[in-house]
Amino acid sequence: VQLQASGGGLVQAGGSLRLSCAASRRTNSNNAMGWFRQAPGKDREFVSAISWRGEITYYRDSVKGRFTISRDNAKNTLYLQMNSLSPEDTALYYCAVGRGSQASTRPGHYHYWGPGTQVTVSS
Repeated sequence: VQLQASGGGLVQAGGSLRLSCAASRRTNSNNAMGWFRQAPGKDREFVSAISWRGEITYYRDSVKGRFTISRDNAKNTLYLQMNSLSPEDTALYYCAVGRGSQASTRPGHYHYWGPGTQVTVSS
């Protein structure tokens, strides 16, 4: 499975972006998906995750109330709506496909990763 994230860019603080992640095909099982990010000089960190049916979602505390994860299984596409962006959100954002249907905050639970899309928030 190949993943391609898009929608990143440069935005001013307080602005919004919507990330998309298109999978080249559906996997043989029903998989959770997630978003992670990595800022320069920092470790990759969990951002949000969603179960296969979308009924369970997780967010890191710093993005709760600002980011919304969703998915369209018919289109094999994952989304991340990001509102009220701050410079602390600046990072390379990665999408990933989980090993199972349950959403997880742990990178080890994901086995397909996209190349990332850059999000830069200016103050």
